[in-house]
Amino acid sequence: MAKIEVLSSPRNPLLKDVRRAIVRGSLTEDGFAVAESFNLLEEALRSDCQVKAVLAAASVRTAVEGHVKGLRELRVVVLPDALFGALSSTEASQGVIALVRPPSWTLEHLFRAQSLVVVLDGVQDPGNAGAIVRTAEAFGATGVIFLKGAVSPYNSKTLRASAGSVFRMPLVTGLDAALARAAIEQKRLDVYATQPNGKKRLGDVDLTRRAAVIIGSEGHGVSETLRSAAIDLRIPTSGVESLNAAVAAAVILYEASRQRTLRK
Repeated sequence: MAKIEVLSSPRNPLLKDVRRAIVRGSLTEDGFAVAESFNLLEEALRSDCQVKAVLAAASVRTAVEGHVKGLRELRVVVLPDALFGALSSTEASQGVIALVRPPSWTLEHLFRAQSLVVVLDGVQDPGNAGAIVRTAEAFGATGVIFLKGAVSPYNSKTLRASAGSVFRMPLVTGLDAALARAAIEQKRLDVYATQPNGKKRLGDVDLTRRAAVIIGSEGHGVSETLRSAAIDLRIPTSGVESLNAAVAAAVILYEASRQRTLRK
């Protein structure tokens, strides 16, 4: 049975650690993601991730206990609603925060089998980044690289937008662009950089091959370090010049999945 405790002081070290992680958009000091919502709690448990503790607003205590029923040794920390509201990063909080240790991945995990790797080059919007991770899982990508300068996959908004895919999708974060390029070249992947005026149309490239798809930042696109080693890829559109990062990634990954399914 879960261990229930009640906290009322905002100066508690656990709450301070959670608050810092939320403000920084990062993991806690001991490496746990701050996952807000019942859905993310359920996804973390379904993904067999370690859950260090669950913070619950007093008004939803019964609901939280129902979700973690039967989980021995799990720490459930109940907070007054006002204290929880001051801690939460969401405007319409569900009153639950899970501290989840995400899996540890290496580049080798990403480059497994018939690799299909997504590289986020300067993508800053957490909603876009999370949606891309979710799409990558949905369409069979083998991993996502968050380069230096991109938003953290453990930003609370990125976590919510990923709807739990961050707990399952192999991720490497904070990689330098030059090192990412070297790793991709060593693995001999085809490299595509999304560009509104790219020379190659999406339907004309063979995505059944081992490939990396680079999604550039919302404001500046793909950096020259990576673009110089890539084939510019254009998604044909009508009436609009370009798509946002998440939509572009979804279209490309769907096409890769379609081609790979037909090849089987």
